[in-house]
Amino acid sequence: MIVGHAPRIRHTLYPAWRTLTVLFVWDSVITIFYYVMPFRAPELPITLFGTVLGLFLGFRTNSAYQRWWEGRILWGAMINASRSLSRAVLGFIPDDNVAATSLKRLIVRRQIAFVHALRCQLRRQDPAPEIERLLGPDATAEVMLRANPANALLHGTTRMIADIRREGLIDTIQQAQIEQTMVDIANAQGGMERLKNTPLPAQYRSFPVFFARLMCLLLPFGLVESLEWATPIGSSVAGFMFLAGLQVADDLVDPFANTVHDVPLTAMCRTIEIDLLQVAGYDAPEPLKPVRNVLW
Repeated sequence: MIVGHAPRIRHTLYPAWRTLTVLFVWDSVITIFYYVMPFRAPELPITLFGTVLGLFLGFRTNSAYQRWWEGRILWGAMINASRSLSRAVLGFIPDDNVAATSLKRLIVRRQIAFVHALRCQLRRQDPAPEIERLLGPDATAEVMLRANPANALLHGTTRMIADIRREGLIDTIQQAQIEQTMVDIANAQGGMERLKNTPLPAQYRSFPVFFARLMCLLLPFGLVESLEWATPIGSSVAGFMFLAGLQVADDLVDPFANTVHDVPLTAMCRTIEIDLLQVAGYDAPEPLKPVRNVLW
């Protein structure tokens, strides 16, 4: 996620220089051809075309932003649920013996491993190094046998809570409270996986792209009469605005794509790790800082 008072120019114009170059060359060719050859460009209802195209782009951009914002809300819910789980486990399970203390600290570490594993799965990365860092190679080998390692970690934590209840360390009311928090975590995970695995409908992706590119081809024909030799500049800028609308939607449609526009999953997982380790009595790492105005 790009942070700071305003995005740097390289984050906006540098990725688009090829598009601007192509537009400028095309518009220059049409303008030169118009003045050299004995023909007149047909009158095109550019205003009408632009209005209809703006509606297409508006629907697409709004839908993409809703997906991005929902992803951020789900990760906010994950942060809150992780804090609630650690607070309940550390508060409900007594420190009667070394085994009980070790067990509840293990549950806290498993929750940290869970959010890191979920982050890696959403970004199509290998979660094994993060799980091994927190739980060791044996636990990693066990959960990596499953198709969904993050869900395997969550299921294992639920079984540990049930075992603690059978040993009499917590009562049924406390178990129900912890289980409700686990349900909130599972619901947030399901929402994230839904966003990742469900793309926008094909019409939202194909029609705006086709019409925006067609509009860029037609713009110089409709503007050359009024802009004359300034047509390459004016038409390129106008076409770039339409293509920028397409790019904004592409940048936001997948909030877990591991790009500079993505929801900062690594930073939020680090926040969870810091909060849970500190309440469990461990040393915590430093918060993640932006790198060149990008928070990952």
